[in-house]
Amino acid sequence: MSTVPLPAVDGDRPRPLASARSLPDRIFRGGSRGVAVLVTVIFGAIGFFLALQAVPTLEHYGWAFFTENDWLPERDTVGMSAVLLGTLLVSLIAIFTAFPLALSCALYITEYATPGLRKSLVAMVDLMAAVPSIIYGLWGVFLFGPRLIPVAHWLHQNLGFIPFFEVRTDPDAPVWAQSQYTQSAFTAGLVVAMMVIPIASAVMQDVFAQAPVGEREAALALGATRWGMIRTVVLPFGRGGIVGGTMLGLGRALGETVAVLMTISFAFDLKVRVLENGTITVSSLIANRFGEATSAQLAALLAAGFVLFVITVVVNTIAAVIVSRGRSGAATEI
Repeated sequence: MSTVPLPAVDGDRPRPLASARSLPDRIFRGGSRGVAVLVTVIFGAIGFFLALQAVPTLEHYGWAFFTENDWLPERDTVGMSAVLLGTLLVSLIAIFTAFPLALSCALYITEYATPGLRKSLVAMVDLMAAVPSIIYGLWGVFLFGPRLIPVAHWLHQNLGFIPFFEVRTDPDAPVWAQSQYTQSAFTAGLVVAMMVIPIASAVMQDVFAQAPVGEREAALALGATRWGMIRTVVLPFGRGGIVGGTMLGLGRALGETVAVLMTISFAFDLKVRVLENGTITVSSLIANRFGEATSAQLAALLAAGFVLFVITVVVNTIAAVIVSRGRSGAATEI
């Protein structure tokens, strides 16, 4: 027995659920599109300008621009090795300090805090992100930095055999000099960590809050404790947010300028001794030298700015991709 398909009836066809856009809707849509295009054009123009200015300098110095240690444009000697190392050290100190604090803060806000307390904590975290960099810098110079001196001295005394915690002091000095620890990468990194925490924590909070309620309840119904539910459901679900938030914080740390400029003393030394005075980052170099730069110095600073621009764009792009994936793909353990 054969069957003959019936002709489709117009009334059976799916109809698009669309309505005519009103004039305010069209204005808002067009304005939003225009702003998005404008932001993209400005961003591209900044990158193009930096690249245009940096290419002659990079071609002139070649790989020596990344391997040399001296920064003497007037003598035709320019190198970013010490600057890049200082930037890396300050950023890593900030991230390794901020990561556990941001993760703990995000977990407490989303999983343990009462609704009233949660609102207050979220507002405080948002307020931390809104505090100007110069306020963090002043706090680091006058309040936080001096209180870190005994900690830095203790680390040097007990862990000085590790290159990172070594401080080269005068062996004949009768007492240890506090001034050797006041403006170091260690101090700058910890100050920047306080600025990174709200960014990383906010991203982690958003992802943790999206963990499926059904899986949460299933874990608790199977006898899991609150921490067991977090470990088997929330953390696997939010792995992408954890990584993405941390990398967004890294992007902030790489480009921080004012707070770092106020808490370090300049030294073009290729060293990993983070407790010792003297370091430099790309952003602080540009801010410190730009005001009195000659044409040769300006060309070198623009090249350094282009390098920093590329690094931060790459880091933030990777972070945005990871966060946008939402669920990281890691299966929960229930």
